Amino acid sequence: MTATTSPGTTPEATPRPRTPPAGGTRAAHRIFMARELGIALALVLLVAVTTAVNPRFVSGQGRKDLLLGATILVVLAVGQAIVIITRNVDLSVGSVLGLSAFATGKLFLAMPDAPIVLALLAGVGVGVLCGVVNGALIAVARVPALVVTLGTLYVFRGVDYSWAAGQQINAADLPGSFKGMGTATVAGVPVLALFAVGVLVVAGFYLRSYRSGRELYAIGSDPAAARLHGIPVGRRVFGALVVSGALAGLAGVLYAARFGTLDAAAGNGMELNVVAAVVVGGVAIFGGSGSVYGAALGAVLLSTIGSALPVLRIDPFWQQAVVGALILAAIGMDRALAARIAQRLRGRRARGA
Repeated sequence: MTATTSPGTTPEATPRPRTPPAGGTRAAHRIFMARELGIALALVLLVAVTTAVNPRFVSGQGRKDLLLGATILVVLAVGQAIVIITRNVDLSVGSVLGLSAFATGKLFLAMPDAPIVLALLAGVGVGVLCGVVNGALIAVARVPALVVTLGTLYVFRGVDYSWAAGQQINAADLPGSFKGMGTATVAGVPVLALFAVGVLVVAGFYLRSYRSGRELYAIGSDPAAARLHGIPVGRRVFGALVVSGALAGLAGVLYAARFGTLDAAAGNGMELNVVAAVVVGGVAIFGGSGSVYGAALGAVLLSTIGSALPVLRIDPFWQQAVVGALILAAIGMDRALAARIAQRLRGRRARGA
């Protein structure tokens, strides 16, 4: 049978039934929400078991230590999540943290009465400059992010070592008000943890409520299709890397406030923990899905594991083994969920056709 059309119409202009993508989007959202809930339940279970062994684990000081231990990792994980959502990665965050922390210490050595706000701005500024270098090479020069940030990891660390020249800044060299920020609390919550909460809320709101934030997911899902739809891929990726650098710079200032003693090795190797926290938190390593809230939960979980294992008298070796197993499980789950969502979308399109 030959298809017919009414006068004045062409086969191309005939409306064709289409299945809205909202169903698949809602399904993906429900699945990743379930993953984040699973991470939260695992965290609660870990804390409960550790508390049963040693009730002081969640005492007043214990809770404060747990929050402080997770703060810096959460700030770094939020920035890393934004980058990974775009199908890129920033391996230089540990070096940026170390450079920013040492720059903060040098600022207070030169200006002992400098306000804390100036130190925060200086640390974030150092991070922004590093992020601009990464973003320019990745988004403008089109060099793969893995190659660029692996190189800048060593470049920024080399700058830090050259600048420090073996010097160590001690806590006694820092102003009391700045060191007090590292131990101060508000309603029992450490001030440094409030910085992490603020960063998390702002980043989550931006990704969910602003078009440019949602475009990051489109870029991570399919960069070529995003370009065809008019999304400025290069500009968005550049911005994501600058944000990651800025948050790494902020984390460096928080590191200086918490530990006080600073040298060129600050933050060494932290980038691997950050990527692990993001992946365990449900952000797909291949981009396009996940949330900063899940990344923050992953950071808190990994930090709590590090604090709980000594209490449970488990060899520290197993911490690395557990983290590795969680990463492999998270990646495997990402692939399984992606296949399930794709199958569900194909079924919907077939029914709609």
